[in-house]
Amino acid sequence: QVQLVESGGGLVQPGGSLRLSCAASGISFSGYTMGWYRQAPGKQREFVARITTADSTNYADSVKGRFTISRDNAKNTVYLQMNSLKPEDTAVYYCRLQATAYWGQGTQVTVSS
Repeated sequence: QVQLVESGGGLVQPGGSLRLSCAASGISFSGYTMGWYRQAPGKQREFVARITTADSTNYADSVKGRFTISRDNAKNTVYLQMNSLKPEDTAVYYCRLQATAYWGQGTQVTVSS
Protein backbone atom coordinates (compact mmCIF):
# COMPACT_ATOMS: atom_id res chain seq x y z
CA GLN A 1 0.00 0.00 0.00
CA VAL A 2 1.46 3.31 -1.08
CA GLN A 3 1.52 6.05 1.56
CA LEU A 4 2.85 9.59 1.42
CA VAL A 5 2.91 11.48 4.72
CA GLU A 6 3.82 15.16 4.85
CA SER A 7 5.02 17.02 7.91
CA GLY A 8 6.72 20.26 8.87
CA GLY A 9 4.02 22.81 8.15
CA GLY A 10 3.07 25.59 10.53
CA LEU A 11 2.77 29.29 11.12
CA VAL A 12 5.76 31.46 10.21
CA GLN A 13 6.36 35.18 9.85
CA PRO A 14 7.12 36.74 6.47
CA GLY A 15 10.78 36.26 5.65
CA GLY A 16 10.96 33.11 7.72
CA SER A 17 11.77 29.53 6.76
CA LEU A 18 10.20 26.10 7.01
CA ARG A 19 11.24 22.65 5.87
CA LEU A 20 8.58 20.23 4.74
CA SER A 21 9.12 16.49 4.65
CA CYS A 22 7.24 13.77 2.81
CA ALA A 23 7.89 10.21 3.88
CA ALA A 24 6.97 7.51 1.39
CA SER A 25 6.24 3.85 2.00
CA GLY A 26 5.06 0.94 -0.09
CA ILE A 27 7.12 1.90 -3.13
CA SER A 28 10.67 1.69 -4.47
CA PHE A 29 11.15 5.36 -3.68
CA SER A 30 14.42 5.84 -5.56
CA GLY A 31 12.71 4.88 -8.81
CA TYR A 32 10.23 7.74 -8.84
CA THR A 33 10.20 11.44 -9.60
CA MET A 34 8.66 13.27 -6.64
CA GLY A 35 6.78 16.55 -6.66
CA TRP A 36 5.47 19.23 -4.32
CA TYR A 37 2.24 21.09 -5.03
CA ARG A 38 0.19 23.62 -3.11
CA GLN A 39 -3.38 24.83 -2.93
CA ALA A 40 -4.39 28.16 -1.50
CA PRO A 41 -7.98 28.85 -0.38
CA GLY A 42 -10.23 29.39 -3.38
CA LYS A 43 -7.50 28.54 -5.87
CA GLN A 44 -6.54 25.51 -7.92
CA ARG A 45 -3.75 23.22 -6.85
CA GLU A 46 -0.49 24.32 -8.47
CA PHE A 47 2.92 22.85 -9.12
CA VAL A 48 5.74 23.98 -6.84
CA ALA A 49 8.77 21.78 -7.49
CA ARG A 50 9.86 18.34 -8.59
CA ILE A 51 12.96 16.19 -8.35
CA THR A 52 13.78 13.32 -10.67
CA THR A 53 15.50 10.04 -9.92
CA ALA A 54 18.73 11.67 -11.15
CA ASP A 55 18.26 14.61 -8.76
CA SER A 56 17.34 17.00 -11.56
CA THR A 57 15.03 19.72 -10.24
CA ASN A 58 12.39 22.07 -11.60
CA TYR A 59 10.59 24.93 -9.85
CA ALA A 60 7.62 27.18 -10.39
CA ASP A 61 8.72 30.71 -11.22
CA SER A 62 7.02 31.99 -8.08
CA VAL A 63 9.34 30.01 -5.78
CA LYS A 64 12.55 29.87 -7.81
CA GLY A 65 15.52 31.02 -5.75
CA ARG A 66 13.60 30.69 -2.47
CA PHE A 67 12.59 27.02 -2.30
CA THR A 68 14.82 23.97 -2.64
CA ILE A 69 13.61 20.42 -3.22
CA SER A 70 15.81 17.49 -2.24
CA ARG A 71 15.50 13.79 -1.54
CA ASP A 72 17.07 11.16 0.68
CA ASN A 73 16.56 7.77 -0.90
CA ALA A 74 17.91 5.99 2.17
CA LYS A 75 15.06 7.52 4.20
CA ASN A 76 12.41 7.34 1.44
CA THR A 77 11.84 11.04 2.02
CA VAL A 78 11.56 14.15 -0.13
CA TYR A 79 12.04 17.61 1.37
CA LEU A 80 11.05 21.15 0.51
CA GLN A 81 13.18 23.83 2.11
CA MET A 82 11.28 27.11 1.98
CA ASN A 83 13.13 30.35 2.66
CA SER A 84 12.13 34.03 2.43
CA LEU A 85 8.50 33.03 2.84
CA LYS A 86 5.80 35.45 1.73
CA PRO A 87 2.12 35.68 2.71
CA GLU A 88 1.24 34.48 -0.80
CA ASP A 89 3.00 31.19 -0.02
CA THR A 90 0.18 30.39 2.41
CA ALA A 91 -1.43 27.14 1.26
CA VAL A 92 -1.81 23.45 1.94
CA TYR A 93 1.29 21.74 0.57
CA TYR A 94 1.06 18.26 -0.91
CA CYS A 95 3.65 15.82 -2.10
CA ARG A 96 2.96 13.62 -5.06
CA LEU A 97 4.38 10.52 -6.64
CA GLN A 98 4.71 12.08 -10.08
CA ALA A 99 2.71 10.59 -12.96
CA THR A 100 0.56 8.59 -10.53
CA ALA A 101 -2.62 9.17 -8.56
CA TYR A 102 -0.78 9.04 -5.25
CA TRP A 103 -0.83 12.18 -3.12
CA GLY A 104 -0.13 12.91 0.51
CA GLN A 105 -2.77 14.30 2.84
CA GLY A 106 -1.23 17.77 2.87
CA THR A 107 0.34 20.03 5.47
CA GLN A 108 -0.76 23.60 6.15
CA VAL A 109 1.72 26.44 5.74
CA THR A 110 0.63 29.86 6.93
CA VAL A 111 2.81 32.94 6.44
CA SER A 112 1.55 35.81 8.52
CA SER A 113 2.73 38.44 10.96
